[in-house]
Amino acid sequence: MYLSLGEVLALLLCGAVVLHFLAATRVRELALQQVIRASSRDDFQLLDQSVHIQRLSLSRDQQGRWRIWRQYRFDYSLDGVERRQGHVIMLGKQMQALVVSERPRVVH
Repeated sequence: MYLSLGEVLALLLCGAVVLHFLAATRVRELALQQVIRASSRDDFQLLDQSVHIQRLSLSRDQQGRWRIWRQYRFDYSLDGVERRQGHVIMLGKQMQALVVSERPRVVH
């Protein structure tokens, strides 16, 4: 059985899409792990135990190589009542920033 050039290209394209999906899933898992670590360190509660892709683009890393830049959104609570939104920024597989708002200051 022989495959035509078009069939080979279609198989390669499908393989590339699957590899990209697996890599994107791994980066999402890494972002979730970073948020879980930060929640225990900074004393906030991660709600829904998930992160959701919000933005996606290309950016250069410190060595000048192109990487996929992703911003994930997550919901958290400081007091168990109020729901807030934070985000984590990933450049390739490296976390660049994790943003949550500060606790409100109480003045007596």
